[in-house]
Amino acid sequence: MNNQIDTNQLDPKLLGLDTPDPLLFAFTKKKAAHAGAKTEIISDNKKFTYLQNALQNTQVYAKNRCLYVHIPFCRVRCTFCNFFQNAAQKSMIDDYFNALLIELKWKANQPWTQIAPFQAVYIGGGTPTDLSPQQVFQLGNTIRNLFPLTNDCEMTLEGRINKFSEEMFDNALEGGFNRFSFGVQSFNTKVRRAAKRLDDREVVMQRLHQLSQQNAAPIVIDLLFGLPYQTLDIWKQDLNDFLETGVHGVDLYQLIELGGMPMVKMIENGRLPDPATSAEKALMFKAGVHFMDKHHITRLSVNHWATDKRERSIYNSLAKTDAEVLPVGCGAGGNVGGFGLMQHRMLKEYIEEVKTHQHSLAMMTKQSASASTHASIKVAFDHGVLSRRKLFKTLGFDLFQYCLPLFEIWQEKGLVNIEDDYLTLTLAGEFWNVTLAQNLIGALQQDERFINDSNRKKAC
Repeated sequence: MNNQIDTNQLDPKLLGLDTPDPLLFAFTKKKAAHAGAKTEIISDNKKFTYLQNALQNTQVYAKNRCLYVHIPFCRVRCTFCNFFQNAAQKSMIDDYFNALLIELKWKANQPWTQIAPFQAVYIGGGTPTDLSPQQVFQLGNTIRNLFPLTNDCEMTLEGRINKFSEEMFDNALEGGFNRFSFGVQSFNTKVRRAAKRLDDREVVMQRLHQLSQQNAAPIVIDLLFGLPYQTLDIWKQDLNDFLETGVHGVDLYQLIELGGMPMVKMIENGRLPDPATSAEKALMFKAGVHFMDKHHITRLSVNHWATDKRERSIYNSLAKTDAEVLPVGCGAGGNVGGFGLMQHRMLKEYIEEVKTHQHSLAMMTKQSASASTHASIKVAFDHGVLSRRKLFKTLGFDLFQYCLPLFEIWQEKGLVNIEDDYLTLTLAGEFWNVTLAQNLIGALQQDERFINDSNRKKAC
């Protein structure tokens, strides 16, 4: 690819604002949790054939692959959640679990599934720990018996601390789970109550400490900053509480206000105060980064830290790359053979389809010709460093040099530093990393030279 991107063609919003404080004001706000690109929707009359062909394929499409299993039940809907599907009821869970086992066995038998091992398994939700201890054991054991897994495969069980008993922990370990991720969000009892989180601060801290001290597997938590009632001082106490529990890893995420969240209506009705502004969340992020640096906690990505070498965060890392992710379960999403997949969210339809060995496929998309480029961008920004050599080796062309004019504008605005063949994010760039990745993808999608070159490669 010749020449360089013409920044005069680009939407000025992609460049960021001129401000003496880019951490707070480089952009108006973060609009999405993850960067993405436009995709082509596959028609309903073709999607099932395409998926079946992909699952029959015995050629390796990507060097890495993961399994994602979705458990679409929650006892309580958190006010910040936009993904609630079903209230947890034992009979519904039992019916769903039986269908889930059918789908697991069916998909495990597909030729595509057996041609290469899976590096990571993630059981997400919803609240997977709303399954019974016996079901958790059976789920892990079924996956280990049916799917080809690497010897060091990371098997994560996501859930709540609430009612996570010793029996549940023991059964999960026996079933093969070797990583546990808990959505704490905040330790502060008032903040937790407003977010509809169960258990008070002391209960959560004590249970996390107990699990961590057993040293049986990495215990990882999510903390969310910017929630209603969560001041900067409360956030700093959340960080101290994290360290006090002894858990092995932590993700620091900012609250993103989406239209379907119960919190939005509660704020409009005066039942909750406004959450933090984007500038206030930026200061919370800054406090989090400085806290981790002060305590010499190992940084795995822009938002994730580990206190123990066993915490690798493999699934979360691979999911941002061009790795294939096989989705299983109602509402699960993934990608296979260059196609994005989203399974049906309606429980009744999902169970009926699975029982008759039909693909529960609500939507399929075709990844763009530039999908590998977009994946490389997301990975690099997630790690806070773009390496010219690494990008060239992965993509086969000098994306770094091509985008250098845009990078130089971001450097002037205090978002990145360019030194030799590396671009590193400043603190402001780290806070806006998803926005920067999204804007770089958007810039390439606006650039006619890049589009034409990608189309030529696709035609070849």
